[in-house]
Amino acid sequence: MTTSDISAPFAPGLYLIATPIGAARDITLRALDLLAGCDVLVAEDTRSLRRLMEIHGVSVNGRPVLAYHDHNGEKMRPRLMSYLRDGKSVLYASEAGTPLVADPGYQLARAAISEGHALHTAPGPSAMLAALTVAGLPSDRFAFLGFAPAQGGARRKFLTEAAQIPATLVFYESPKRIDRFLRELCDILGGERQAALCRELTKKHEEVLRMSLQELTLAIEDRTLRGEIVLVVARGEKPRADEDALDEALEGALATQSLKQAVAQVAAELRLPRRAVYQAALKKEKDR
Repeated sequence: MTTSDISAPFAPGLYLIATPIGAARDITLRALDLLAGCDVLVAEDTRSLRRLMEIHGVSVNGRPVLAYHDHNGEKMRPRLMSYLRDGKSVLYASEAGTPLVADPGYQLARAAISEGHALHTAPGPSAMLAALTVAGLPSDRFAFLGFAPAQGGARRKFLTEAAQIPATLVFYESPKRIDRFLRELCDILGGERQAALCRELTKKHEEVLRMSLQELTLAIEDRTLRGEIVLVVARGEKPRADEDALDEALEGALATQSLKQAVAQVAAELRLPRRAVYQAALKKEKDR
């Protein structure tokens, strides 16, 4: 019996399936059953979905195969809701990984819920969880932060808030922006934080670099990386000094050094993020 023979009607509703992030055989058996049996197939990238179905011997059999992504979501959602209202089983597949994780499926799921349609998931591959398993960093408490904002001011605010989260941090980043992103992390979170840069997970050229943020910055500065990147960053240590101690240390350092030198010295002595010390120093200078 081939995979395409394992087709059966599914109850009306929206089915979210996870697709492989690299190795095609990472798809689950239940996801294959849904691909073979759902009435309507929807994907962030229909070409990738068709290729995946071909690999596993699942036939389209004349069913609709529709694209749903960030650029056509508002136009497509009403059409997909009409299928659900007609009692159809609608499958949505993200472009590698789990739907709704840095993925346009969120609004589709919300629309289905708001109309009272059943929502199901077929869990499976996730780049975020795959990276956590190989990073070698604490995973008992983690925060998935996805892609940082593109605008400089918004990125800095985003990372400054992330620095205060008492958990391992998980980011997605493009290989074109990873150099800048690592430098920003060193500045705001501190270059001493341990991290793991994970790329091409489950693929032929899989690579995981485990070292401090500062060491990572140096390790990749002359390289041209390819493939989507998951960056896992260890939680920061709790500040070892209160506001009074910080104020006292800055008072002494600023009396004899430039602002930049004083910030570097106090951040090292008190083991505080350089960015936090810099902000405190600016405020202190302004108040004088």
